Amino acid sequence: MSFFTSISTLLLFISLTLVTLGYMFYPNNFQIHFNSLFTTSFCDPTTASESTHVSNNSGLSLFVGILSRPHLHERRQLLRSVYSLQKRNLRTADVDVRFVFCHSMSEETKMFIALEIMQYNDIIVLNCTENLNEGKTYTYFSTLPTILEGRYDYVVKADDDAYLRLDNLAVSLIDKPRIDLYYGMEIECSAAGDVCGQFKTFMAGFTYVLSWDLVEWISESDIARNEQTGLEDVMLAKWLNTADKGKNRYNGVPAFYDYKEETVDGYTWLELKPDTVALHGLKLNSKWVRTLKYFNVTNWLNVP
Repeated sequence: MSFFTSISTLLLFISLTLVTLGYMFYPNNFQIHFNSLFTTSFCDPTTASESTHVSNNSGLSLFVGILSRPHLHERRQLLRSVYSLQKRNLRTADVDVRFVFCHSMSEETKMFIALEIMQYNDIIVLNCTENLNEGKTYTYFSTLPTILEGRYDYVVKADDDAYLRLDNLAVSLIDKPRIDLYYGMEIECSAAGDVCGQFKTFMAGFTYVLSWDLVEWISESDIARNEQTGLEDVMLAKWLNTADKGKNRYNGVPAFYDYKEETVDGYTWLELKPDTVALHGLKLNSKWVRTLKYFNVTNWLNVP
């Protein structure tokens, strides 16, 4: 074993030992540092391995938060690869991609998450209990203005079973307003029992975009703060509709859509599209494989 290999191994051992001791003897304090590790550093593109930008010509900046769950390590690894490959030659926008989840997790998962943080620096741990429709989305949006150093033009909320074509997303935003914007796959509120407002609409929760001013408004709004429980995409629209905000509303269909395939009863669903912005429903690895093949993600590499 070489001298440098020995040193590297020793440093890794020391890091893991410190992490373990932090959990054992100072679990509460460690949780605070565990959260602040990202809230103080993840927004610095020079410190995150994934955040090296190619200069873009549009001046456009996007923050993409992928709402996930702590134990889904394999899915995050897949998405890291998918988006880092897209960003290598992305010239239409500066894009930062981060994974977002609540701090409620087992001790085992905490250890694995700590290692991910140390390696990738691309996780935001929110001060909430893991949930789907009990305020996680509110916590996500309301937290961002307090932890990001500077503002983005747009903030994206995406699910971890959605596939974003970052270049297509950026191109679709270049000519759109950068204030009061609400963009995604538009659905009539009547489909949700008019909860979000009669004769109004909401954007499907798998991927939607808000302009930065709306994110700041959510962080300060009593309307949003006081009504967090309910279908997260419907509730967000209800906040905006109640306050008469999100008037620059754009329906991304057909570039936003659900993954479809031929079913056992012979019913044929939608095909994949070259102009895809956001594709939803990739819960199985087999669907990811078909999607990545369609977009020629690995065609240049001849894997035996």
